Amino acid sequence: MDRRTIWAILLMMAIAVAPAIFLKKPRGSAEAGKRASETAVPADSSATPALLPNRDSTKAVTSPPPRLPAESPRAEGATEGTVRVTSPLYTYGISTRGARLVEATLPRYRSMTPAERGRPAQILPPDSKLLGLTLVLDQRDTVPLDDWPFTVSAESLQVRGPTPLRLSASRDGVKVDLTYTFHPDDYRIEVDGRVTGVGPNGGLFLVGMGPTLKNAEADSNENHRALALVTKHSETERTDLAGLKPGEPKTVSGPLEWAAIKSKYFVTGVLAFDSTGGAISGVTATAPSTAGKRPDRADVRLSLPLPPSGAFRYTTYVGPMEYDRLRRIGHGFDDVNPYGWPGFRTIIRPVAAGVRWLLVWMHEHLHLAYGFVLVIFGILVRILLWPLNQKAMRANMQMQAVQPLMKEIQERHKNDPQKVQQEMFKLYKEHGVNPLGGCWPMLLPMPVLFALFFVFQNSIELRGASFGWLPDLSRPDPLYIIPVIMGLSMFGLSKVGQVGMEPNPQMKMMLYVMPVMMTFLFLNFASGLNLYYAVSNIASIPQQWMLARERQKRTAKAIVEVKTRSPGNKPAKAKRKA
Repeated sequence: MDRRTIWAILLMMAIAVAPAIFLKKPRGSAEAGKRASETAVPADSSATPALLPNRDSTKAVTSPPPRLPAESPRAEGATEGTVRVTSPLYTYGISTRGARLVEATLPRYRSMTPAERGRPAQILPPDSKLLGLTLVLDQRDTVPLDDWPFTVSAESLQVRGPTPLRLSASRDGVKVDLTYTFHPDDYRIEVDGRVTGVGPNGGLFLVGMGPTLKNAEADSNENHRALALVTKHSETERTDLAGLKPGEPKTVSGPLEWAAIKSKYFVTGVLAFDSTGGAISGVTATAPSTAGKRPDRADVRLSLPLPPSGAFRYTTYVGPMEYDRLRRIGHGFDDVNPYGWPGFRTIIRPVAAGVRWLLVWMHEHLHLAYGFVLVIFGILVRILLWPLNQKAMRANMQMQAVQPLMKEIQERHKNDPQKVQQEMFKLYKEHGVNPLGGCWPMLLPMPVLFALFFVFQNSIELRGASFGWLPDLSRPDPLYIIPVIMGLSMFGLSKVGQVGMEPNPQMKMMLYVMPVMMTFLFLNFASGLNLYYAVSNIASIPQQWMLARERQKRTAKAIVEVKTRSPGNKPAKAKRKA
């Protein structure tokens, strides 16, 4: 494989990566099931029965607080009438109006937004509807519970072991009992409930998940692009919020094992399983009719069948997208944070998962900053691929050696393509040349580069990791120093690689054009990705230099052989002329 082929592969790689950043398109969901669309309640629904609250309560909260209007801002998520649940991992806020989750503050992760930089990340918006309930007893009796005053078993909780919070409310003969169970070392909340007065036909529960996740990143546009509804049936399906049409419901039919709303690094999900697999019968997402072309919020509700007994159970996850933690949950929940594009994920995802694991392992066990980890990783990859690259480069030199003979065959049989092909195969066999021998070893580093692209785009472990002048390896270099170093390293590697080769105007042009093009392409990529690529290029220069010297020696040897043969041939030709 000659140099032009290598540059062509790099160009294709650049073209493949660029759309993920600049031309990302939303992916729609499957056709909706009739049941989910029939039972879903639109975001602007006002079908709230005029029922009087039950005042007979001896629970910890004896008088429910006044209801807050939906548009009332809550800077920190906690308000009057909020039960705060605290552990080392989180501070959750449960509203006594509707038993909704209105706060999720994560002390281990800091907000990157200019207004809240350095403060613990709070990932729920002020108008959170997460875990808000709507009871559907039949097609005409829909009862929203968002304004029901719940009595609670405690005004605050400090979680040191499995800790339950009990909530209850009743109206017009319908009683709802809830138990939220929290764990100190887990972001999952177990929800057990029972509805009294359901009737012999049972019903449905609509569980709120919207409207969005609060931005906690420095780049709000990038976080906006990552906002999506992800569901799991036989495989995961993603629907970008930005791809929803305002006012038009988008439904995903079940049964589903889980449904989640994700941002770039955080996720809220509801997991429900039964003997058949998924217990969620469908999910509906409706962007506000006033939203623009790219909505960043939607009324999202999933439906859970409610048996005549009135008992139901599901689990909620509210926290960071830590790959290992999501994987331990099972049921493919780690796939809520996808690595790779559709069609390529089969190849990229295992590599990305392995790369992420190795980087985190080196950071935690070798006690190295992620910047040093990337430097070591880049050198390590080049050392491991050294024999394969050596083989590929020598195969290229063999191809260059037979280039004159190939041109001669093409000229001799230019009117007979089949003969050209036969003579080419014969030439390869005689000289021991494999025309593909230089290609596949050069392709091996590319899955690693693709994998790192997605690792830096999705792995929360690298979020906020600084190195030198780089404030965040998962973000672009604000000074553009590392992309320039990467471009210079690419130029140096190419320059050394052309030593000893015949002058070629096209390759000389690519020597200057390709590094400049790749530098501009990588300007807005993660600085950690640029750091790895630069180190990888620099680590490849010694091998290129050694092979360039070998190429020069072969060329010099060929010239000497030609010169030593020519004196014997020239006199003979001269004698025939005489």
